[in-house]
Amino acid sequence: MGAERGKPYTGRDITVTFDGRRCLHAAECVRGLPQVFDTGRRPWISPDASSADEIAEVVRRCPSGALQYERAEGGSEEATAPTTVGRTAGGTLVIRGDLRITAADGAAVRETRVMLCGCGASGNQPYCDHAGPCATPGDA
Repeated sequence: MGAERGKPYTGRDITVTFDGRRCLHAAECVRGLPQVFDTGRRPWISPDASSADEIAEVVRRCPSGALQYERAEGGSEEATAPTTVGRTAGGTLVIRGDLRITAADGAAVRETRVMLCGCGASGNQPYCDHAGPCATPGDA
């Protein structure tokens, strides 16, 4: 995982990374474990405030993949099978599975959850940033 995937928040049993460029504010994290994910606190992620299992379960709910995790013993998120592809009302592609995404710089990135731009207006290609018509309320 590492800093290139987002800012790390390290706890005893789990490290959570957050990539703000990919966050579409679905709020699955703050609703799921408010004692861990609190946007009014700094740092806003406290990975020791709950069990690694509970944190991993909530992180997997993040549809954009802005949140990722790695357990201290080395385990990380397993891809769902089969791969699923959906489209929101605004055109954003919502994909889960064992994915290889080609980033804007040409690098191949392993992903398990992404929301990809369906309108071409994102400044964070290929990921959606709700900059264009994909910015339909409720898309995340």
